[in-house]
Amino acid sequence: MTSYEDFAGREILPLWEGPDPVNVPMIRHWAEAMGDRNPIYRDDAAARATGRPGIVAPASMMQAWTMRGYAATVEGPDAGARAGAAAGARELDGLLEKDGYTSVVATDSEFEFHRELVAGDRVSVREVVESISPEKSTALGTGRFVTTVRTYTDQDGEVVAVQRWRLLRFRPKEARAPRPRPAVNRDNAFWFEAAREHRLVIQRCAGCGTLRHPPGPCCPHCGSFDWDAAEASGRGQVYSFVVNHHPRHPAFEYPLIVAVVELDEGTRLVTNLVGVEPGEVEIGMPVVLDWLDADPDLSLPVFRPQSGIAA
Repeated sequence: MTSYEDFAGREILPLWEGPDPVNVPMIRHWAEAMGDRNPIYRDDAAARATGRPGIVAPASMMQAWTMRGYAATVEGPDAGARAGAAAGARELDGLLEKDGYTSVVATDSEFEFHRELVAGDRVSVREVVESISPEKSTALGTGRFVTTVRTYTDQDGEVVAVQRWRLLRFRPKEARAPRPRPAVNRDNAFWFEAAREHRLVIQRCAGCGTLRHPPGPCCPHCGSFDWDAAEASGRGQVYSFVVNHHPRHPAFEYPLIVAVVELDEGTRLVTNLVGVEPGEVEIGMPVVLDWLDADPDLSLPVFRPQSGIAA
């Protein structure tokens, strides 16, 4: 059975020639995209004035000359040949994925440049595994650092650059997906701010004293735009409920009990019931306030049965 140690010194990409020669249009596009105004990348006379044979390619383009592009990796008459040539890379990928290292992030790249590239050069690359680290614990998850060396050569076989390329292949930490964010606006922001302080408040009309929820800009009874907020007792009863099974969202635990709770103050709100099995919920069941701290910026009211009513 192949081990990680067996890959040290192994070629995972045999010599591969880039699809296009070094050319001025690509150099110009690259320099424009990077905002690099160095005239040696754009003006033949300016480049020759520095002792160069003409326009040269930015060193940072080295990898670009051997990139195949998306379409070329999945189709084309030589796709089978390329797949066979990359058998070593596929074998390493399979071993890493088998051990659960399904995620990848580039950690660093070190280049050693031997000469500048000029128009007409044909660049090829060969890749060899330098080392694979023992299993490491990182902030992203447990994984292994895979270091390879890519050697770039020109049409005469002369080395033009060497790149040491390091990836972290890791097993991502299991984490609950973030809770979907509520739609916060100028009318209801006060309610969510109070919830962050674990206070359940109800909007109250300053004109007629009527309580209302959800919050709104105008009293539906007297039409007043003036309001303040009253703090709820946190007691109520189940007015209605459903048990949600599908579709599932990774931020929630299922089965999910979604209820309309009528507060003792008379207003109702949509919330979740916790600390109770779906089969134990009844219309009219007394419930009390609890809090769900979804993340540092979001706390939401949930309700559980009053002590002694349900487990």
